[in-house]
Amino acid sequence: MELHNLKPAKGSVKKEKRIGRGQGSGHGGTSTRGHKGAKSRSGYSSKRSFQGGQMPLQRLVPKYGFKNINRVEYKAINLSTIQLLAENLQLTTIDFQALIDAGFVSKNDKVKILAKGELKSKLDVKAHAFSQKAKEAIETLEGTTELI
Repeated sequence: MELHNLKPAKGSVKKEKRIGRGQGSGHGGTSTRGHKGAKSRSGYSSKRSFQGGQMPLQRLVPKYGFKNINRVEYKAINLSTIQLLAENLQLTTIDFQALIDAGFVSKNDKVKILAKGELKSKLDVKAHAFSQKAKEAIETLEGTTELI
């Protein structure tokens, strides 16, 4: 066996279907497109949602609900998380930058402090929003809450 007499295995290479090259090719006439109809015409492409004339799903299913354009999305941080952060880094002030440095939030997030967990030490907390119970829990330990 040498380079000049190599050839692919029998049946592994198929002939290209040459469409529209006359009757002798076996694919002349309608060029494998059948007779008439939109699919036989040049430039045909169906809509992505087209289901063969059946009522499309997006028209069949009713609309419901709405999207509030004024909604403010907050990243929730619990008191237990703040307590853990204060203990690990020996902090008395928890601000937005401390939460970013700890990896709890990104710089584009808005932070809301929630009351889940227990706070044991006096802390000064700065955030975009506080739940009522969280605010009370921080202030009962004589800490301060400040809105950014």
